[in-house]
Order: sequence, then structure tokens, then C-alpha cells
Amino acid sequence: MKEFYLEAVSLIERLHRLFLEVIRYELDSLKVDDINNVQALVLYNLGGEQISIGELTTRGCYLGSNVSYNLKKMVQYGYIEQITSKHDKRSYMIRLSNKGLALCKKIDAALDKHIEMLEGEGISQLDSLVVQLRKLEVFWGSASTQRMRMSIITSRKIK
Repeated sequence: MKEFYLEAVSLIERLHRLFLEVIRYELDSLKVDDINNVQALVLYNLGGEQISIGELTTRGCYLGSNVSYNLKKMVQYGYIEQITSKHDKRSYMIRLSNKGLALCKKIDAALDKHIEMLEGEGISQLDSLVVQLRKLEVFWGSASTQRMRMSIITSRKIK
């Protein structure tokens, strides 16, 4: 069981990196060179909503990337619009520009093609895979929370 557990952890990271390479390929085929694969994934996770930067970071996994830097670049290249919050002038909300929306539609079409290709390759039951991965997420989340609680309790006893 341990070998499968460790292999699952390794596969999750590798699959994410491979998915980013697939996104890079799609951007290359669209001749989009002013945005990288991680930025495209950030755009896609933003979708048609107006949200805070903090909210965006909880929506996706951007391994090894600086979300603030990427957002700055996407604003610079016209993919995202930054709106000052009405309630707090120090914080910003972000949304896709027309250019960002157009790219998201193209990425969405590419993902639809990927789904068709998956089915053609006999890769199915992604729904049950997602259920298992969510259970693993809950397990790791509760394990880290319990460990943090135990650490606090232990440090209080030592004092």
C-alpha cells in the first residue's frame, strides 16, 4: 500500500506538470507567445468572474509560480483588468479583459478536444478518480490540521 501511496503523490505532481506542457503546446498552436502556460491556466481558472487575488490562488494549483508576478504580466499584456475594491482602496479585484475572454474560449475548445481524445483512448472514469483525489485532499487537510493542533498543545505543555 505504501508504494502506491508514494506513487500517487509523485503522479499527481507529474501529471500537473505534463498538463502544463499540454497547455504550452495549445498556446504554441494558437501562436500565442505573450503568455505562458501557467498564466493561461490562471486565466482559465478566473473565467468570467470578478474575484480577489486571494480567491484566485485558492482555485488552482500553480506549482513553482508567483501568482502576483503572473497577474502583473497579464495586466501588462491586456489579458486581465485590475479594479480597485470599493470597500478597501488597498485591495484589487481582477477580471478578464476581452482579450483574456477570447483566449479562455480557445483554451476551453482545446480542452473539449482533449476530452474527446481521452474517450477515444479508452480513458474513462475520471469522475471516480476525482472522488478518490478529493478524499485524499480531505485526508491530507485534516492530517495537517490535526498535527498543527497537536503541535500547539505540546508547545503549551512545555511552557
